[in-house]
Parts: sequence; C-alpha cells; structure tokens
Amino acid sequence: MSLNAESMSTADWQAMDAAHHLHPFTDHKAMHGPGTRVITRAEGIYLYDSDGVEILDAMAGLWCVNIGYGRSELAEVAMSQMQDLPYYNTFFQSAHPPSIELGKLLADVTPEGLNHVFYCNSGSEANDTVIRMVRHYWSVKDAPERTVIISRENAYHGSSVGSASLGGMAHMHRQGGLPIPDVVHIDQPFWFDEGFDQDPEEFGLARARQLEQKILEIGPEKVAAFIGEPVQGAGGVIIPPSTYWPEIQRICNEYGVLLVADEVICGFGRTGNWFGSETYNIKADLMPIAKGLSSGYLPIGGVMVREEIADVLINQGGEFFHGYTYSGHPASCAVAIRNVEILRDEGIVDRVATDTGPYLQEKWKELEGHPMVGEARGIGMLGAIELIKPGTRNERVGEPGVTGGLCRDHCYANNIVMRAVRDSMVISPPLIIDRSQIDELIERVWRCLDLTQKDVSSS
Repeated sequence: MSLNAESMSTADWQAMDAAHHLHPFTDHKAMHGPGTRVITRAEGIYLYDSDGVEILDAMAGLWCVNIGYGRSELAEVAMSQMQDLPYYNTFFQSAHPPSIELGKLLADVTPEGLNHVFYCNSGSEANDTVIRMVRHYWSVKDAPERTVIISRENAYHGSSVGSASLGGMAHMHRQGGLPIPDVVHIDQPFWFDEGFDQDPEEFGLARARQLEQKILEIGPEKVAAFIGEPVQGAGGVIIPPSTYWPEIQRICNEYGVLLVADEVICGFGRTGNWFGSETYNIKADLMPIAKGLSSGYLPIGGVMVREEIADVLINQGGEFFHGYTYSGHPASCAVAIRNVEILRDEGIVDRVATDTGPYLQEKWKELEGHPMVGEARGIGMLGAIELIKPGTRNERVGEPGVTGGLCRDHCYANNIVMRAVRDSMVISPPLIIDRSQIDELIERVWRCLDLTQKDVSSS
C-alpha cells in the first residue's frame, strides 16, 4: 500500500475512514462518534486491531472464515494463479482450469445430484441468480406463469434488490420499495419468540404447512419455488423443529415447486455436515453457496443446480442472459479449491461433527444457567442465546434490541465478536476452534452477560 502504515495512528486511520468510507449496514453518525475499530491482522480465530489488542472472533468474520485466519497456502495459490492467469471471463465459449476443476470438486462434495454450478461473487448474487434461473426454467418448461417465489419472514438472502426481496427483513424492505413483484413470505419457524407455549414439533408442522396454504392461495400453477436457509443465520440462528423441513419437502414435492436451500451460511461444515441440507435431509433443486466456499479469502459464490434442472436449461433453454464480469474468477476459484481441500483433507468438517461441535453445544447449553438467558440453542458451529428479563421464562427487557445492544457493547469492550440480532446474541466461530478456545469463548460470553445483567438491574 502507498501509505506508511507504521506511521499511522489509530486516530489517523479513523479520521481517514470517516472522511471517505461508507460502510455497509451502518449508522454512520453513531459509528463515527467512538470511531471504527481498525483491524490490521488476524491469525487462527483471533483478530488484532491497530492498537495491538487481541480479539476473539466468534463470528468468523461474517459467518465465513471457516478454516480460520492466516492460512498462507491460500495466499500462495492466489499469487500463483495471478501470475499464470490473473483474469479471464467465462463468457464467449471460454473457461479456464480453476473454474473447471472447482466445478468438479463441488459436484463431489455437495449432496448427490447437484452436479452443475453457476458462478458468481457473493451470496447476494447467488440468490439473484436463483430468481433469474427458476423463472427461466419454468418459462422453458412452457409454464411462464410460474413466477412467484415464496420465502419467509425474517429470512436473509442478501442485500441486492432481488436477494433482499427474497429475504423477509422489514427494515430492509422499507428502504427502496421492496420486495419486487412475485416474491411473497410466510412465517418463520422461530419457536422461542413465536411458539413458546406450543409443542415445538406441532409448531414446526404448523409453520411448514403455511407453505401449502400460501401455494393454494396463490395457485400452484403460479408458484415457481420456495427458498429457505436450513438454519436462519442472520435472522438469529433459528433452529427449525425436527418436523419442519420434512413437511416443507413433502409440500414442494406434492405441488411440483422447486426447493431452494440457501447454504450461503450453513454450507462447508457449519452445521457439522458439509451442508445444512444433509443435516436436515433436504433434497434441494438449487443450492446457493458462498462464504465458506473460500473461507472469505476471496469473493466467490455460486448456485449448485440439480441434474434434472440443468438438463432442461442446457438442452432446451437456449442462451441464459445472465452473468457477471467476475463469474468464475480464476484466482477466486483457485483459492476456493485449496480451501475445500483443506476442509476435506484436514478432517475439519468431521471434527466439527464428532468433537468440537458437540463440545461447543454442551458448553453453550450451560449458558441457560445464567439469569439473562431464556434459551441457548445451536447446532454444529452455530449458536444463539435469547436475552430475557431475569426471573422470567421469556419476557424481554424494554424495547426489542435494547438488551442485545447492551450485551453487544460489552462484547466489544471485552474483545469478543458476537452479533446482536434484536435480543438474540449469536455466534458462528471458525470451524478450527479447539476445546480450550471454546472454553475461553464461553468464559467471555458469561462475563458479558454478567455486565449486561448489571446494566438491566440498575436501569
């Protein structure tokens, strides 16, 4: 870089950032009061800021740094690829070895039948691709009226116009006149907040059956697809009851509706299997992927497509007028290949399934012993705790999000990255975290809960 980084103080970086950088999902006026935290390097599960403070990253960046920070192999393969072929597109009857090799590797590691990949650069682009692809598919099948895609309230599928429409977050829809036409939503399977007095399995069935009700309301001949995350990540790590996904699958099969499993967060080991679809026995027709595909080291995403769907697109669909300048970028594909090999060859996904994942969930469940916690739930390397008024079963403190904001601020001050989703505190640590680091994570969470309880008690 052109600046002499060693001569820059934290205040210098913060001032320059405030002067020029518009951040995503940020209230800039609020942020620039205390100033940004400037992250300068990372190793394993830890970040280091411009003051040299070590921070435990319990969110793996944005749910993505599955193999942890500092893996030099990925930097080396990126440099080597950039020296051989820094860029070429995959338009105009062209390909290159990294895009071809990665396609074969993805067909090997994804669930059976998902043998084709359409490359893009992010989860948002992957889900925009889903909209285009499912509608094109039905048009080719002489059913152009099948345009409606059903999603869920509080789902997150990205922040572009199309993907944010698929998502069900009201605050995003209010900015920009979303959702786009022919995207509708049903309720989410969030038992703690919305079904607390019901049997969880009956609640799961009832929420799944809203899909059938919506299909019949719209008309099956108009419904193209249903999209859902196996576990709703950014919505608050919402673990569906065991009855939910089997019923969703049955309904999609019965009405011939394509099932889209958004694996952007759950994919590449996060739930203890390679994909959340395997954890919940989902047979997806399309499967968006990103994040853990490269462990965040370079931008890359894609949509895995079932053989039967791809056959129609390839042999009957003609030209698909969709794609991106950087679809299948050679350096990103090379990094993704090496990342997937590390996950496979080092047994990282297996370890999450049999060792560290169960250990994290055991320790995470113990947080229900804290007076501030109404529920501690999780699976694999995902977890959420529900912050409540001490002495109650599920009563919140104040307006939604206030307690979560207090706890998040204590996490920041105590050098652990957790995410507040309303009054849920969520984690998604790197898959390489070991048992001693899990103990450290739990200790820091407990400390932040104690501090949050003091705030609540004194207010």
